[in-house]
Amino acid sequence: MATMSKALIKTPNPSHSFPKTHKTHFPKPLNFALSSRSAPQKTRISCGLIEPDGGKLVELVVKESQRDLKQREALSMPKIKLSQVDLEWVHVLSEGWASPLGGFMRESEFLQTLHFGCLRLADGTFVNMSLPIVLAIDDDQKGRVGGSGSVALVDSGDNPVAILSNIEIYKHNKEERTARTWGCTAPGLPYVEEAITNSGNWLIGGDLEVIKPIKYNDGLDRFRLSPAELREEFTRRDADAVFAFQLRNPVHNGHALLMTDTRRRLLEMGYKNPVLLLHPLGGYTKADDVPLSWRMKQHEKVLEDGVLDPETTVVSIFPSPMHYAGPTEVQWHAKARINAGANFYIVGRDPAGMSHPVEKRDLYDADHGKKVLSMAPGLERLNILPFKVAAYDKTQGKMAFFDPSRPQDFLFISGTKMRTLAKNKENPPDGFMCPGGWKVLVDYYDSLAPVENGRVKQPVPA
Repeated sequence: MATMSKALIKTPNPSHSFPKTHKTHFPKPLNFALSSRSAPQKTRISCGLIEPDGGKLVELVVKESQRDLKQREALSMPKIKLSQVDLEWVHVLSEGWASPLGGFMRESEFLQTLHFGCLRLADGTFVNMSLPIVLAIDDDQKGRVGGSGSVALVDSGDNPVAILSNIEIYKHNKEERTARTWGCTAPGLPYVEEAITNSGNWLIGGDLEVIKPIKYNDGLDRFRLSPAELREEFTRRDADAVFAFQLRNPVHNGHALLMTDTRRRLLEMGYKNPVLLLHPLGGYTKADDVPLSWRMKQHEKVLEDGVLDPETTVVSIFPSPMHYAGPTEVQWHAKARINAGANFYIVGRDPAGMSHPVEKRDLYDADHGKKVLSMAPGLERLNILPFKVAAYDKTQGKMAFFDPSRPQDFLFISGTKMRTLAKNKENPPDGFMCPGGWKVLVDYYDSLAPVENGRVKQPVPA
């Protein structure tokens, strides 16, 4: 991934001290119609990165000099085994993506998240927190914890990963959690089936100390930059604006058009060096999504083919699991990018959405995500950039912004259509996706071709 290395250069010994910056205001609306929460304000261009929520990153990995001690302490404590999704949440918490949260939620934080979508800080201010970050335990685990004030969190091999201290155990009302997070309790919600339905009837919260940085040893750890490392990289590149684009799908030329057009408009607004954070989601995703290793290989080809500029793009993996919770979840996606230094967030149609698991319709209104982001408490410092609709312009032979005055000239290629073409080894229209990127997608679906007994093979890592 030689080209990707240009878009991602890790800096040693990142600084964790962040200068005080001016509050970011919404610029005047341009063609991409920045969403404003109040009357439009005059554009203010400020130097330096946006502050993390709460004023500083809350990083929970213990100092290297303390790791052996914490390891020994953990071995003497009651143990709670982490699922893969639990481990991903430990990763998220450890690096400060959920700052100022200092561990798995206690009941007061859980209730504030479910009912208010934000947390009240000690000084009376609020930060956005739309998704519960909680750890479930069953009756047997609760009994083993007993009256202990601390527990060790261990991986599938019983190796200590973290210590949870000053613990609080409280009831896990799964139906209420599901209803308030998804606005739906129908069977078939992917994250609910993966991480909630069969989880324990209790939640355990407390202060988290992570013994060492979380690694997956899958060849992609070098792309998992923490918020502190991303901030160091943006500073190294002299970025005066950071615009984040999250995706869990392959990048096509419509995405690239949006990202390059956004940078052009930020330059027109007066920024000197806007940097793109291309930030694919790297935690749990549903079974029919393209796996992370294949997506990263596809992103590499997009950079190699010059669709995006490596000099103004930072490619990194966001470690959060995916909920598919629409307007509720997109607030979490935006909030986490504030902690990484982004002051602009690109939001598209039906962000974090999915089809209804039972009925033949979308689970969420396609426009509600961007509307909610424009009003969400605790996200006032973030500039929301709604998508302009891109489609394939048959007259130009490339992806272009949709012109409603000539709809007959445009072809909309849905995700379903794109997957069908790739599965059948057919090519999309020239200009839809760079050839190298399309080949990766075809190779992925080819790896899923049924074997002789009719069963579908498990995808091999890219």
